[in-house]
Amino acid sequence: MPKMKSNSGALKRFKVKKNGSIKRGSAFRSHILTKKSQKRKRNLRGPQTVAGVDTARVKKMLNKA
Repeated sequence: MPKMKSNSGALKRFKVKKNGSIKRGSAFRSHILTKKSQKRKRNLRGPQTVAGVDTARVKKMLNKA
């Protein structure tokens, strides 16, 4: 039986934390930041986690399920 391949794009974007939740980066934070308010940019700064309904799908892509 061949090895399962993980999704290489998902490997670059997600990390599984010890408690099983999945860490992800923030969208809308890379460019055209002048028109966004300081409050909006500050709230995008912190760590984000994948929503509960999507965790199974992401773990399947990472071969962690």
